[in-house]
Amino acid sequence: MNKCAARVGDFLGSNSMLETENSRANVPDKEKLLVVELGEVVATPGALEALKEAGVLPLRLLGRHQSGDWGDISESDKKENELSLKEGFRLLSAYKLPDGGKVWIITEADRSVTTILLPEEY
Repeated sequence: MNKCAARVGDFLGSNSMLETENSRANVPDKEKLLVVELGEVVATPGALEALKEAGVLPLRLLGRHQSGDWGDISESDKKENELSLKEGFRLLSAYKLPDGGKVWIITEADRSVTTILLPEEY
């Protein structure tokens, strides 16, 4: 794991909380399948601070990402993500925060790691 990233479960104080809640976070239809395998979930300190300041739980955004809600990206990027699901490429979601900030969530092509980061940290 990158020195500049922290496990999201460590930040929250409970890995079981991450596993239990992220599969239900912000998914309106109980029958909706989870389409993204997240692997290990990590976040940069900057992203964790931005989420904290905006009052947004990382689990909410991870749930959206995991269910295929890519957030605030262009139609062409959404299509690219749909192709990436089929072909095993990297996935990108972008979410606007209530305070005007933005975070990205990237799941690597091999689905081993998902990272929450600020766009300027990429």
